[in-house]
Amino acid sequence: MIKSLLATSFLIIIGLCAFAQNTFTISGTVRDSRDGLPGASIYLSGYKIATVADNDGKFKLQNLKPGSYDLLVQIVGYLPYSKSVIISDQSVTVDLVLKENVAQLDEVVVRADPNRQKYINQFREFFIGKSPNSLQCKILNPQVLNVDFDITKSTLTVSTTEFLVVENKALGYRLKYMLDHFEYNSRTHIIYYSGHPFFEELKASAAKKKKYIAAREIAYYGSSQHFFRSLYAGKSKEEGFIINKMLKIPNPNRYPEYVINSNLEKIKTLPEKTGVRKSAGKIDTALLNFWTKQKEMPRTIDRFSRGDVRPDTLVHDYDENLKYLSYTDALIVQYTKEKESLAYSKTGFWIFRPLDVPENQISVANLTSSGVRFYENGGIYDSRSLLYEGYWAYEKVADMVPMDYIPPAKI
Repeated sequence: MIKSLLATSFLIIIGLCAFAQNTFTISGTVRDSRDGLPGASIYLSGYKIATVADNDGKFKLQNLKPGSYDLLVQIVGYLPYSKSVIISDQSVTVDLVLKENVAQLDEVVVRADPNRQKYINQFREFFIGKSPNSLQCKILNPQVLNVDFDITKSTLTVSTTEFLVVENKALGYRLKYMLDHFEYNSRTHIIYYSGHPFFEELKASAAKKKKYIAAREIAYYGSSQHFFRSLYAGKSKEEGFIINKMLKIPNPNRYPEYVINSNLEKIKTLPEKTGVRKSAGKIDTALLNFWTKQKEMPRTIDRFSRGDVRPDTLVHDYDENLKYLSYTDALIVQYTKEKESLAYSKTGFWIFRPLDVPENQISVANLTSSGVRFYENGGIYDSRSLLYEGYWAYEKVADMVPMDYIPPAKI
């Protein structure tokens, strides 16, 4: 079972608050160590909001509601830059200092890696995804990716010092993605990536725009963003979500840990050499293999609990902009308005379900901390606070819509 830890800023530290009627401004200056940088592009991560610095490097982003935002800055010759900004009850002024991109300014000799294309293909699969929308996605500048595989840890890591540009012809977006970190462990099958996406609309005819609108609705409904928005509003059930628990129970086929360790220790400890003719004792390989497999078996197994969980028993107010979700075991989230697709059923993300459970889209949300804070727009505040399995682990960048996306029916 492949699990996905989505710690992208698209889902992490971006939020809006609808309590306040007033809107505010983020303004400031983009500069290097000497002067302002005219023409620098300033984006809001996860949104379609952007502006350009004037001749003095000054900029202004207006009509913003209270919340937490990530500013992204890009200009040729300088490293991409990001800064977190929180708006509470007044406008904010920031000073953004960029550093020169030495890799762009100087000629760099890169050692050829015969496995590079294989690693990039793996990255594309785990970052863009394997959904039907992913087939219409293209990374336009793969040359900016820095890839490395640590054979001792079975871990693929990918990073970049420039914006990764992804064209999504399924949803009609061009993403500029500031990838902070990507990691895939082939032993645990856990995927983690963090970064900051900015969305641009692709130019399209009226007919194509109509297709984009329909595809975006499908991508949004049932997503984790949709779930947390509905949870914040107290309307998750009305929006089509059913919450159950995935209980962790002791694996009946696994011996207790102390028994396993004791037997492994006995097998690996050779008998003492005695007598004139000394000979080393032989390890019983069959027993060693048995207890090694016992050690590798999961300590717990999952059990699908049928009882519905009331959202108001899980969600609490954290402050005027955030709500807090906390629970034990793991949450099973069923989206009843869409069935699992054939493409999904052929992947390693599929979640086991009892035979009498309908083929609704099922996701499992495991907490990696005591709880998770989230905004009204569905943005998750806490980095690495959730580990997804099932449908939400299957859907990745190819199925991503901006944080300010509103379905046509709700406009």
